[in-house]
Parts: sequence; C-alpha cells; structure tokens
Amino acid sequence: MFQLKTVSSLEKILPKLEYNGEEICSMSALNGEWVSFQAAFSTDTPGQYTFSVESDGDTVIKTFFTENVPVGLAAFPAALEDNGYISHEPGLFPDLLVPCDRDWVQANGIWQSLWFRVSAAPGDHKIKVTFRDSDGNTAAEAVITLTVSQASLPEQELIFTQWFHCDCIATYYKCPVFSERHWELTEKFLEAAHSAGMNMILTPVFTPPLDTAVGGERPTVQLLKIKQNGDLYDFDFSLLERWVRLCLKIGYKYFEMPHLFTQWDAKASPKIVAAAEEGEKRIFGWDVSADSKEYENFLSQMLPKLCAFLKQQGIDKQTYFHISDEPNNENIESYKAAKAVAVKYLKDCKIIEAVSDPQIYKKGYTDIPVIDLCAMKNWKGIELPERWCYYCCSDAVDVSNRLIAMPSSRNRSIGVQMFKHRTDGFLQWGFNFYYSYCSRLELDPFFRTDAYGAFPSGDAFSVYPGNNGPLPSLRLFVFKDALQDMRALKLLESLVGYDEAIKLAEDALGEEISFEHCFTADALIRMRDAINGKITEIFSGCDK
Repeated sequence: MFQLKTVSSLEKILPKLEYNGEEICSMSALNGEWVSFQAAFSTDTPGQYTFSVESDGDTVIKTFFTENVPVGLAAFPAALEDNGYISHEPGLFPDLLVPCDRDWVQANGIWQSLWFRVSAAPGDHKIKVTFRDSDGNTAAEAVITLTVSQASLPEQELIFTQWFHCDCIATYYKCPVFSERHWELTEKFLEAAHSAGMNMILTPVFTPPLDTAVGGERPTVQLLKIKQNGDLYDFDFSLLERWVRLCLKIGYKYFEMPHLFTQWDAKASPKIVAAAEEGEKRIFGWDVSADSKEYENFLSQMLPKLCAFLKQQGIDKQTYFHISDEPNNENIESYKAAKAVAVKYLKDCKIIEAVSDPQIYKKGYTDIPVIDLCAMKNWKGIELPERWCYYCCSDAVDVSNRLIAMPSSRNRSIGVQMFKHRTDGFLQWGFNFYYSYCSRLELDPFFRTDAYGAFPSGDAFSVYPGNNGPLPSLRLFVFKDALQDMRALKLLESLVGYDEAIKLAEDALGEEISFEHCFTADALIRMRDAINGKITEIFSGCDK
C-alpha cells in the first residue's frame, strides 16, 4: 500500500518506518505570499513512482526533493534538559531541499517527503498531488486547498542580516576571489539570501575578522584596493562600487561594514592588504595592536573616505558599522579603547554590536546593542535607540533557533516574538560558513553540518553549495515564513491597532508571547489562520 499525507512545512519527516504527525487539508495566505506544504509518502511495495502536482487558477508551484543530512552534534550538553528538540542524538535529519529535476521518486518503507513552495492569486485554489506506479496506475493522491486573501502582504520593515562569507564561496568552488566566476556565484548566493528575507548585507570592505584563529588568516576578500606609500594611503573604490551596485540591483537596502578590530577581544587590527613597491602585502593583522599609531593613522585616512563614498552612493544613512564582536566584561577595556580610536571618524554613523550584558550599554560603551535572545529578559524596561536581537549556537535552551535537530516550530516562533517586542533588526552569524571553528579547515557542508563538531548542526549555514549556486535548506524557508508572520501582523496592526493584534495572536496561540519560550506547530498555524481571517474579514467589509 502506498501512503500519502499532506503535512505542513512545520513537520520534519524523519527517515523512519512510522509517521504519526498531523495532516492538513487547507492553508491560508495573504496576496503576494509564498507558503509551503509537504507531501509525505511511504510504501510497502518498493519501486519507482512518478509524481505530479496540479492546481487550478493562477498559481506558481516550486517542487523540491527533501534530502536528509548527517547531524553530528545535535545539541550542546547544556541543552540536554530541553525537551523541545526532536532528538539530542546524532542521526539523519531532513534539511536540504533540491529542486526537482525529474518526476519520479524511489519509494520504500521509509517515510520521505516532497516540499512544495506555492504563491497564488487571491481566491481558493485546489492543489492535487498524485503518485503513480510503474504501470501508470494511481497509487495515491491528495488534495490541499489554499485560500489567498485579497489583502497584500506589506513590505518587510525588519532589518535582517545573516553574515555573508565571500571567502567560503571562493574556497568551496575553487575559484579566485573576485574573478568573474566568483562574482557570478556570489550574485546567486546574494539573490538567494535576499529572496529569503535578508535586506542587509555584510560588505567585505576588507576581510571581516570573524571566526579566525589568533595568528591565523582567512582568504583575502577585500573590496577596497589600497596603495601604501610610507604613512600615506590611496584608495580605489571601484570593486566596492561594483558590490554596492549589485546589491542594490538585487534589492538590498542596508549595508553592514566589517568589524574594525578583531573578534572577542578588540586587541588587534583586522587583516588588510595593500599594494606597495615590493608588491601586495599584508599591512595589518594580528601582529599590529588595536591601539597602534600605525593603525589609527590608517583609519584616519580610510574611514573619512569610506564615509564619503557611502554618501556618494546614497547609502550612508542605511549603513551600520561594528567595532568588535561581542564585547563583555572581560574585554571591555580593550573594546573601549578601540572604539575611542574609531568613533572620531564615524560621526553620525550607526554602530551596532552583539551584546548580552545590559550594563555595557547602560555605561555608554555601545551605541545600538544587538541582544542575545537568552539575555532578553535582562533588558526589560531599557530604552534603546533601535531594538535588535540575535541568536547563535549558545541560544539552545527554550528560545527560538534554526538548529537542524530542533522542530521547525522553534524556527518560526521568532516572527511573532519580534513583532510583539517591536524589534527593528535581527542578526545571525552564518548564512554560508563552510569552515571549521576559527576557519582552520575547509569542509564539505553536505557531510559536516556542525563545523567539525564546533557548533550544533544548522548553526553555521542556511544554504548548501550546489553545483552552480546555492541550494536552500528547509530552515531557510521556515524562517522566511516567520518574517511573513511578522509582516502579516504589521498589516493587522495598521487595521486594528497594536494591542488588538497582539490579543488576537495570543488568543490563537493560547498563551502569552515572549522570547523565553516557543510555540507548537499547531498553535502557529492556528495563529496565522486567525490573522489572515481577520484581515480578510476587514478587507471584505471595506468592499461592501
């Protein structure tokens, strides 16, 4: 017997003999929204089965094979008491989505799934998925109804950045940095990131000093061409201009400058190369202290010209700077000293920093803190110029994250959480980090999803490097759905007010919204249907 079930995008179809998850027969969406569902299947008559998907009306359907990937490190030991994981054990988990290039699957007694991403015109649409055996007989079919409102999903207001690693593209595809092949691939990765909701891009003016072992180097990805003549520097912005124009063409609105000092300590200068009489050489790095006169002299020439370039490109008001990542009480003195060097040349510029301790902000050491989700409760009642948050591998207990061993509901919960807390920006460190911890080794992300055991699987990247560009993970699409939840709530707020929007969401969820806990898949679907229903009701009343 061939078994076929239509299930939501919040289910993870594990490669097991049994599946007892919830089925769905309907979905709702706003106009202009992409939604996902899955066709889960298994059979006790193994063989090749063809499949087809049909719909009535004006619909666009993208179909993917859902592939399992190895999870070496599912969770840190601190998360073993968190029962909200699918499993704390290593194993195979569904994550990679491969666009379908054929119309058949090899079905057997293990549950698998096809993933469908759908966008449709307003109205009711029936989508039918059919599987046929080798003789052409119908083995199973399922129908799901998609109801699309006349009301359109508004534009995203949240600023969203996931750190983009240009060097990982060059090393994985074995092409020279900023060769035409590298630019071609980089554009595809930039497009994938933007389509998933990213509207701010980490821009390698010089090689970002991130995840780099002390004394080590990452491949040079420096857009700013520099010529050194003694204590003087000439700057060529042509490559940086090409980057900016490409990103603006794709649709990016915000730009993020690399950290001006080394990560986690702010004690050294970042890797910077320049052309000199003897050829190109590294002029700054781990061997040049953050407070050196040489580096301050460089910043005094580079930063004013960079700011002038950003203004000339019309993006100065949409650009954010960093000093050093994650200042804390142990390194705050070196952070303060480094910041004092840089801010002299960054007047009227926005500076954001990943920060957990509110005292660091209260004492005036940081301008715009990007707050760790696990530390959110410590920031209640503190007025901020902009409200930003982030998560990483350490945010593994109770809070939202996109780790592979977590259920997708943990991933999607953050949309309504950010709406309630009026969040302006969200940051995550790994869109496409394909190295080990501190970038000591290259790796194949199809086989090592945990940075050689350094981070729980799924922390380091959201896309896989396909043969000719990025392949999405299901986590990428689920997070985009979280952003769409936030946008739908923004529309509802414009119609009924913030308090009523929150009340409707919390009534549907059955509990108060906070960053400290996440919601079940059923609750999130129920909430979104309630939001869409209320918006549609209001719009229908306006038409009368």
